[in-house]
Amino acid sequence: MTDGSRFYIDGRWVEPAHPGEEIVVVNPATEEVAARIAAASPADVEAAVQAAHRAFAGYSRTTREERIELLMRLREAYKRRIPTIAAAMTTEVGIPRGLAQGGQVLAGARHLKEAMEALRDYPLEQDWGQTRIVREPVGVCALLAPWNWPMNQVTAKVGPALAAGCTMVLKPSQLSPLSALLFAEAADEAGLPPGVFNMVNGAGAALGDAFATHPLVDMVSITGSTAVGGVVAAAAAPTIKRVSQELGGKSANIVFGDVNVEKVVRSGTLGCMHNSGQTCNAPTRMLVAEEVYGEAVAVAARAADGVAVGDPLDQATFMGPVAGRKQFDTVRGYIDIGIAEGARLVAGGPRRPEGLDRGFFVRPTVFADVAPDMRIFREEIFGPVLCITPFRDEEHAIELANATDFGLSGYVQSADLERARRVAGRMRTGMVHLNGAPTDGSAPFGGYKQSGNGREWGRFGLEDFLEVKAVMGWEPRGR
Repeated sequence: MTDGSRFYIDGRWVEPAHPGEEIVVVNPATEEVAARIAAASPADVEAAVQAAHRAFAGYSRTTREERIELLMRLREAYKRRIPTIAAAMTTEVGIPRGLAQGGQVLAGARHLKEAMEALRDYPLEQDWGQTRIVREPVGVCALLAPWNWPMNQVTAKVGPALAAGCTMVLKPSQLSPLSALLFAEAADEAGLPPGVFNMVNGAGAALGDAFATHPLVDMVSITGSTAVGGVVAAAAAPTIKRVSQELGGKSANIVFGDVNVEKVVRSGTLGCMHNSGQTCNAPTRMLVAEEVYGEAVAVAARAADGVAVGDPLDQATFMGPVAGRKQFDTVRGYIDIGIAEGARLVAGGPRRPEGLDRGFFVRPTVFADVAPDMRIFREEIFGPVLCITPFRDEEHAIELANATDFGLSGYVQSADLERARRVAGRMRTGMVHLNGAPTDGSAPFGGYKQSGNGREWGRFGLEDFLEVKAVMGWEPRGR
């Protein structure tokens, strides 16, 4: 892997402007230091932004075909690194090997392909009578990526930005710099023009403001917590730059009484525990019809108790550690809060899993009888904690589902498809999954309310990086 003591700026690996500051990468499964990575200063951000600004004039005028070719080369270079990228994600954030290899790293290749396909037939120019509508790249973009799905989010930003003709500076999470360094290697191998893609590592608290306030940055795309998204948007406001935010979630999974309770509840519980619960659109609130509530609670408890928690290098492991000490303390703190609030603990709890005395491992936890006024019902925990609440009827289910400041995703389980569709239409969320439908990689990903604004993935992701220009009089009058 490329030396982590350098950044990728203007088509070269360069030394930090102020050497000495570093990020310590801790393996969350062992609590041992896995790597030491250079931390950027505002001077490094300045160099990267200036490089992107210089490159924009040329890259923004490249043809559709040229950009598709660049994306194809980047995707091939990325695919050659799939095993090493997957291993890096397991080391830096504890993603189980099976998930890293079979889902997370492959999502990156998929997003690069989706960006190519979206660009291939996208109407960059259209005639509306005598007016020509032109869609142009927004400019220099700061891409602030998270740690929970590292390559999924890096490629969901870089792919469409490249497709649109933008230049960019990527700042990955300080928890997941190792996989990002490998991605930068792939970008270098692909031969992207100097300055089109730049990358610096560092803490968001230290560098986020430098990007958000920079007058040469035209857009900030951030994935992170709602609190961090608000801070970035406030910092960006004086320069009136575009801010695209994919933020928190507290997604409801509505389970009606006409389904196979064993199958549906088990699947929903495992969906909550997937990736150690560190997925923004995870089904963390299970709303269950009163007539099957007792059965559902029992099924969820059994499913959680059966989750294989342990070494992320073991292919049999379903759930590894949470990403770090801070996350570990936060999640266990919420479990304590749930107990104090009077929710009924039916699986898991604040103690470490049996036999795991080292590493940031949390027991898969299920609370029943969770009331809407409880913090664990309302606030994003971002860990393997499922909250179950009964509902009386369809109206009550919709009311409970929408009783949150978030609106990223939702799930509806019913044998009556018309009812499922009807409920989906009233959920205030950017996405809804009906009866176990998987995520569609070309559909828009994003949310309502405090889950953010803008959309990622496919055609909608491309549009986030485009401006719209109207050229009136393109055709003379009378023609």
